[in-house]
Amino acid sequence: MSMMKRPGHKPWIAGLAVALLLWTQPAAAQSILRDAETETMFAEMSRPMIIAAGLSPTNVRVVMINDDSINAFVAGGQTVYVHSGLIQAADNANEVQGVIAHELGHIADGHVVLQDAGAKPALGISLLSMVVGLAAVAAGAGDAGLAILGLGQTAAQGKFLAFTRVQEATADAAGAKYLNASGVSGRGMLSFFRKLQNQEYAYGLNNIDPYAQSHPLSGQRIESLKADLMNGPSWNAKPDLALEERFKRVKAKLRGYVADPKITLNVYPETDQSVYAHYARAYAWHKSGYPDKADEEAAALIKADPHDPYFLEIQGQILLEAGKPTNALVPLREATARSNNSPLIATTFGHALIATDDKKNYPEAITILRRAVQRDDQNPFAWYQLGTVYERTGDTARAMLSTAEQASQTGNSRLAAYTARGAMQGLIANSPDWIRAQDIAMTAQNDLDDNPKQKRR
Repeated sequence: MSMMKRPGHKPWIAGLAVALLLWTQPAAAQSILRDAETETMFAEMSRPMIIAAGLSPTNVRVVMINDDSINAFVAGGQTVYVHSGLIQAADNANEVQGVIAHELGHIADGHVVLQDAGAKPALGISLLSMVVGLAAVAAGAGDAGLAILGLGQTAAQGKFLAFTRVQEATADAAGAKYLNASGVSGRGMLSFFRKLQNQEYAYGLNNIDPYAQSHPLSGQRIESLKADLMNGPSWNAKPDLALEERFKRVKAKLRGYVADPKITLNVYPETDQSVYAHYARAYAWHKSGYPDKADEEAAALIKADPHDPYFLEIQGQILLEAGKPTNALVPLREATARSNNSPLIATTFGHALIATDDKKNYPEAITILRRAVQRDDQNPFAWYQLGTVYERTGDTARAMLSTAEQASQTGNSRLAAYTARGAMQGLIANSPDWIRAQDIAMTAQNDLDDNPKQKRR
């Protein structure tokens, strides 16, 4: 699991969170976890529902956020963000499909765009009450002024929460529709809502005011959905056994990657010789600084299936990060080929080729990494590696262009503008790479002009 982290987004819609008592606020920047096997699983499990929603599987992505809370959301565009904690909480792939179906309802119904329709009226009430309230305070009626402020904020919050509850109920209904139309059982959607209902009970939220929530209470959602799902054509659809197997593997490797190694080793003791246990322990030992033990677990995975691309990937990753890049080449080369040149696995392979410090491997690294960024240009680490190998081979202009790509994706507009201009000086005018450098330079400069503080950093 060559999971890569990058800064996430600030979501407005928390599609399945336990009902909130307070105004919905953007979450802090989060890390996105990227893993080839996990993204393949998301693509497979969401494809039929995406089609049922009238969307294109090419344009819709499901992305995992490194956050142990049980949540999923959409935040613009056609991307569904799923928290790692939700994967750990789910009992099967069908529950995750229920969550994704709900979030697709937000996308298909344009709720992210419509969010302004709910936020603007609420904001207007807040501002109006603030102006009137401050005027009252200035006139000497301090207590009355503060009371007006409080009432205005309460009215604003109530209006906004009512708006989001309607959106959530609409997304629930749309999700149920997509499940029924795609041949995916709605059992997982209902069972996951029951989990959320248990969370509400655990936090003492079962006797709260339903009108003070951003979401309908889970019990209400279950009652609203039961008839449509249980009487729908897909209710008795059999689980996809291959998908369930992949889900169990992803869940185990995710625990090994994000959880405290002691917890992982307790959940998956060495007496457990299942594939899932080997997967989890491989990451736990690797994180703990025991490369030999991690390598043993990877070897057990390879023994179970010598040509599984994801088993080969973890073996190669462990060898690479243990300082044995030459030994990592064989498993990573096969993993890349058997995963249909997965950009994430290919990036690890390209990294290993560079890390050998053997100039003979650099041309292959350039080929592998260029192909990786062509298929997935939203991969800062791949751009970093490509820039490194360009620099080592003396192609300074393309090294600067790669740095500009990386800087642009990580929000460093100052560096992006500087390196993009530098790349343009060394590239043939009006060539594809020159035009791309020009685009980055212009976009970065516009961002700097709009945010002057960045210029002084």
